[in-house]
This record gives sequence, C-alpha cells and structure tokens, in this order.
Amino acid sequence: MVEVGERRRIGARGRVALRAAELATWASRKAGRGKGSMIGGLVALKIDPNILGGLGRGRRTVIVTGTNGKSTTTRMTAAALATLGDVATQADGANMDAGIVAALHAHFDAELAALEVDELHVPHVSDAVDPAAIVLLNLSRDQLDRVGEINMIERKLRAGLARHPETVVIANCDDVLVTSAAFDAPNVVWVAAGGGWAGDSVSCPRTGEPILWEGEHWYSTGSDFKRPTPDWWLDDENLYGPDGLVLPMKLSLPGKANRGNAAQAVAAAVTLGASAEDAVAAASSVDEVAGRYSTIQYGSHSVRMLLAKNPAGWQEALSMIDPTCDGLVIAVNGQVPDGEDLSWLWDVRFEHFENVAVVAAGERATDLGVRLLYAGSQHTTVADPLQAIASCPPGRIEVLANYTAFRDLGRALAREVKDV
Repeated sequence: MVEVGERRRIGARGRVALRAAELATWASRKAGRGKGSMIGGLVALKIDPNILGGLGRGRRTVIVTGTNGKSTTTRMTAAALATLGDVATQADGANMDAGIVAALHAHFDAELAALEVDELHVPHVSDAVDPAAIVLLNLSRDQLDRVGEINMIERKLRAGLARHPETVVIANCDDVLVTSAAFDAPNVVWVAAGGGWAGDSVSCPRTGEPILWEGEHWYSTGSDFKRPTPDWWLDDENLYGPDGLVLPMKLSLPGKANRGNAAQAVAAAVTLGASAEDAVAAASSVDEVAGRYSTIQYGSHSVRMLLAKNPAGWQEALSMIDPTCDGLVIAVNGQVPDGEDLSWLWDVRFEHFENVAVVAAGERATDLGVRLLYAGSQHTTVADPLQAIASCPPGRIEVLANYTAFRDLGRALAREVKDV
C-alpha cells in the first residue's frame, strides 16, 4: 500500500482524506442512504482539495466527454481497456469531481482508468490526472441554465486541450464543434462516429461563417476549417481502421449512435495498446449501462428503459423506440439536474407516433402533453410514471425519460419488483 501510495502521490493529508471518505461511505450505506460513493468523494475533496491529482497520477487514463453518450462510451472504453489490466471507472455515471475521486479511490491499485467527465469539468480534471487520451464525442445544446451556450464549452475544451499537447485526442470528425475543439491539437485520432444532430453547427465556431455540407463532408466558407479525413470509420456491419483494418462489429446495444460510441471507445483502447479485435469484442459485449436499455417485468408489462437529456439525445432515443410496442411512456421532470427550462421540448420531433399509445408522465407531464398535442400525437396524461405504465395495454412498454425521471422510476420499479 505504501509503494502504491507513493506512486499515487498520496501524502499525509491525502491519507486522512481517504480514510475519512471510507468512513463517510460506510456510514451512508449503514444508514440506507445509498452506496455512499458521492459523499465519500465530497468528504475527501473537502479535506484535501488536491486529492484528485494524487489519485489520478501514475495511471494511464482515458477521459470521455461530450453532450451525449458519455456513460455508454466510458463503459465500452473500460471494457476494452480491461483486456490490458484492471481499470478504474465509474459504475453510476457520477462524472464530476466527487464521483471521479470515489471511482479512483475504489480502484486504488488499477493502473488504467476510463473516466466519464462532464464537459465543464474536463479542463481542470485533465490538469489533475494528465490523461493519456481524451475522447470527444459530440457537442450540442444542453441545459442552458447550467452549462450556457455550447460555443463557450467548445472554447473551454479547446483551451484545456492546448495545455496537454502530449495527450492523444480521439475526436468525432462528423461533429463540427468537436472538430473545432480538437483541430489544433498535435495528436488527434479522427473517428467518423456520425452526427445525427447538426442544429448547433450551422456556423463555423472559429469564423462565424456558414458551414456547408456535401454528403458526409462539411467545410467552413470562411477558412480552411473542414472535416478531417477519418482514421476510423464504420458502416452497419463493420468497423474500419488504420492499415486496412476491417472488423465485423455487432453490438448488444441498439442505435446508430452507440455504433459511433463503440468506434471511439475502440480507437481509444487501441491508442493505449489494446488489440483492435479484443477491443471490439469487449465493447460489443456491453448490454446495459446503469439501467439504460434494461428490461424489467412489472406486472403484465415488460418495460424497457431509455434515457434522454437534451434535444440531440432525445432525437436519437426516439429513433430506438420499437413502433410495434404496446405502449410508450414519456416521462419528463424539470429538476436542477434536468434543467428547469424545458423549452427544448419544442426542438424535439414527437410527430411520428401515429400507431403507438403514448402516455405523458413525470412532474412536467402537462408541459409534455401540450408539446404532444401540437405534434398531433394522440396521448393521455398520467403524472405518476408507475401509474402511467399500468395504464398501458399489457405487453411490451417502452419508457423514455429524462435524468431524474429515469432515476426515480428505476428506483420505484426496483422496489415494486422486490416486493412481489
């Protein structure tokens, strides 16, 4: 422990902080307040503000960030890196400082790390852990009342990357804002991971001039800023990589976006030394991410859970809805983690549910109901998500929910199933 502690640069204050974190985690679990990892991380940071750097140094770390797909890509990256050795990572998507500290503490001896990091936190987390690679997935409008305008995030990421010229950046060249953030970095691996949402990239983030698209290629009319030639790309069957590499890739998770996520996870793992074949197999085996995509039997209903948090994420999740399902529950809350401003509902296309029984649920069910009304979607409104599911015909029910609605419904379903 001492030898590893020295490699992790944990001083006397840091050791006190970690011991206090362990006690806080134990107390939280004993009191039935949850896993206690977050409170442990918060306590450790309060005692030693530099503990993140101490825990992170001495590892080969991949940071994963973007507006959508962070948890899934981090899970795939961790699986691919596990072919090389033990990996520190978050199991629950806690992507700010306290959650990252908790994950690194829980896997103290792991020489590898795959860390999901909130976009706003990437610069200072990178400064603390000095990552071997940073995966940039996508950038689009999110919670304006928390993160602000997306161009500001792009500029912060660009400045943060400039402080780490040795770090390899795994960047999605189909995303204009991500490409801008990574464009000046000296070590970039470009991945054509796809980009179904282009509503936030109509103008060049560098010059303000229009972005023009020609098929899959795009370019700025005001500079030489354009889509780079990808090192990795994919189609519906295969993943293609450097030196003529072609690998079949059949994922356990649905959706085109997850194929792009897997491509970037594989590219990151290969950058750190994994074989492409092993990395693809590992990423393909991921079939559930913190309850997302899971199916739960609730009475006469087989409930599949999907999560979406912003217009781009909703658009992708809506494309995963099975049109032959027996019912669809859409649950929306408006708490601080969700963003209290729900004007984004009007950016999401809810117009294609002609043959599905839709139920609007959640704390903001009425707001959602108004949006569905204007979309011409036949629906009912049942605020309680459990009751909304019960109101559906027996059979396969799809549930699409934003962050706190997803979390709370998952807990409620777990209690109901446990009590049966």
